[in-house]
Amino acid sequence: MSVNEALLDEVKQWRKQIHSQPELGFKEFKTSSFIVNKLQSFGIEVHQGLGGTGVVGTLKYGAGPTIGIRADIDALPIAEQNDVEHKSTHANCMHACGHDGHTSVLLGTAKYLSQHKEFSGTIHFIFQPAEEVLGGAKAMIDDGLFDKFPMDAVYGLHNWPGLPVGEIAVNNGPMMASFDTFVITLTGKGTHAAMPHLGADPIAAGAALITNIQSIISRRVSPLQSGVISVTQMNSGDTTNVIPDVAILKGTVRSFDMDVRQSMQEMLTEMVATLPPLYGVKGEMDYHIRYPVTTNDSQAYLEIKEAATKALGADKVNTDVEPSMASEDFSFMSQVVKGAYFWLGVDGSTPSKPLHNASYDFNDDAIETGIKVWVSLVESELPKNAE
Repeated sequence: MSVNEALLDEVKQWRKQIHSQPELGFKEFKTSSFIVNKLQSFGIEVHQGLGGTGVVGTLKYGAGPTIGIRADIDALPIAEQNDVEHKSTHANCMHACGHDGHTSVLLGTAKYLSQHKEFSGTIHFIFQPAEEVLGGAKAMIDDGLFDKFPMDAVYGLHNWPGLPVGEIAVNNGPMMASFDTFVITLTGKGTHAAMPHLGADPIAAGAALITNIQSIISRRVSPLQSGVISVTQMNSGDTTNVIPDVAILKGTVRSFDMDVRQSMQEMLTEMVATLPPLYGVKGEMDYHIRYPVTTNDSQAYLEIKEAATKALGADKVNTDVEPSMASEDFSFMSQVVKGAYFWLGVDGSTPSKPLHNASYDFNDDAIETGIKVWVSLVESELPKNAE
């Protein structure tokens, strides 16, 4: 199939409009309204307010299976540094992760399929809020996504710097890591900095804890398995001549394996309880289980691989790629029904800026590739002869 230039130009304009008016998670009111208006103009049935600002568009044509295709719609709290006409008009908020591109690609797919209808079955176009940290996918599920819109499979994509435009990457198995966070409170006894023996130093305990935490990965997790524990914040004290009472450590835990994830949590809990007392300090931890591993179902993986091969050519479909330790709340959806998630290349003649960078801007040349893969997937999973 080919995507005509008129539709591509239209989708690019939508992308720039969404980019210029970014909104943070669960506050995507204008973005949702824009999506609703577009879907209704295509003659697609629209359901609003799922998971707060989520939108589901349903296109049914004939009898056949039902699938869902998901795009995330939220932005990040970053001040944009690009000098472009479609630059963010909202202070300290920008589409630095390309969700404007994901949303526009899915809207373009919806318009194309509403006009061509070379399929037989039902498609739910899922526009999800709050992917960034807030778990909007789970909010939609808790609000009845799969009860109100039963489906046989669900699919998603993410643009991927480092992968050329016109190509995709998909694995049979993990694509993105699990995501957990922790807050460690170290309570000691404050004293004059010149008399440390009269107190119990939480900063010294924190420094030892930060160093020893790294031994969990290097010495207690198999070298044939993957895990990351990163301490990303340490806050304590207000002045130079006082050893404070309390130090706070914060960080994240990532893995591709649920057993490794569980064992890292247990080992971290043990270390927080046993190491600080050596410094006369009490250690306590609040551990927050966030996103599961994003793992592709084997059958859904094959569906994406074959659809992309048909749309782009086998040389443009990368498999068995190295998964990313970044995380994705699409994983909540693919835990409920079989699913697959692929990366969409965005590197042009000039490599893309990294995701979550203040100078990132989605490469519009990737829009055609995204639409082609989605349309090919729909036409292969929901063949017209299903009637």
